[in-house]
Amino acid sequence: MCPAAVQEYAAQTVRYVQTAIGVELGYDSDTLPVLDHYLRSVPDEKPATLALVVSTAGAYFGEVVRRQLGGHWEVKDLEPVEWRVILPSGISLVPAGMVAAVIARDDGLDDVDTGLHVPSHLEAFVEATLERMSQVTEEEYYSLCGRFDTLAHLQEVLASILAAQRGQPN
Repeated sequence: MCPAAVQEYAAQTVRYVQTAIGVELGYDSDTLPVLDHYLRSVPDEKPATLALVVSTAGAYFGEVVRRQLGGHWEVKDLEPVEWRVILPSGISLVPAGMVAAVIARDDGLDDVDTGLHVPSHLEAFVEATLERMSQVTEEEYYSLCGRFDTLAHLQEVLASILAAQRGQPN
């Protein structure tokens, strides 16, 4: 289930992109290249505008992740730039942080969480999976498409590992 506040923020991004480039986002991974294109045009000299885009696009990206990969939102008592999606594997992320990193082309931002958080019992599996993945260009790395693809792959690998640990078929 998607909290009402997330729905409202995500819907704003759909409207912004529709107005700016004439394409309606459809809450699926196929629309992430359109959102990436839109984010490349966001002016960073207006902090209030940038903060709004980060929050609303973060809600949209997080909702795409949740709808496609499963999981749930954690939003209670958090600011929109702190809203978290927790995947079925236990991996969690702050979608607005990923959006901020994509816009800034920098994962080392001080004011927002840009990383993945992995349960300690899965850290070795995640590290090994990421090491086996092919290298990507900087353009792909700093895109929501690339980040979604990485999340999808990690979720699939971890689901298989967790199923095997429980003695269930893949």
